[in-house]
Amino acid sequence: MTTPVTREEALALLKKYNKEPFHLLHAFTVEGVMRWFAAEMGFAEEAQYWALAGLLHDVDFEVYPDEHCKKAPELLAEIHAGEDLTHSICSHGYGICCDVEPVHMMEKILFAADELTGLIGAAVRMRPSKSVMDLEVSSLKKKFKDKRFAAGCSRDIIRQGASMLGWELEELFAKTIEAMKSCEADIARQMEE
Repeated sequence: MTTPVTREEALALLKKYNKEPFHLLHAFTVEGVMRWFAAEMGFAEEAQYWALAGLLHDVDFEVYPDEHCKKAPELLAEIHAGEDLTHSICSHGYGICCDVEPVHMMEKILFAADELTGLIGAAVRMRPSKSVMDLEVSSLKKKFKDKRFAAGCSRDIIRQGASMLGWELEELFAKTIEAMKSCEADIARQMEE
């Protein structure tokens, strides 16, 4: 997997098409989560690639929500993103808004973690600490079971992602919480810039 795109180019593209703080927060979160997973899963040499896919995965969503993952290749061409990065980014919409299937482990993790970071983020906002640092898997499991909580976060997609990876839900929850802990402070800093 090649990474000819720099983070500076990726960030400029992201900010060109995304102005909402919530969307930027989500992009930074998935970027940090993917960087953690790369190291955790033995792909440390690909960490920058995984992180870029996370940062740019929703590049087209704010401006083109009805063309999500279909408009992305056109936008990614602006920074000369390679076919591999474009495929990785689009694959997180597999069966939801496109037919680009996740193949590489990174793509499967992006598919699974994208939706889950939203659920974890909603759970964190309800906590007195407003931090993921004290979030337990057991608390997240309760929120996951409550279909009214963060109703926009598809439990089916999260289950499908865990299944793609061959993981139990609890393993996906625990790893994604740890991944979010690893980047919480950095994300807060980026949001202030």
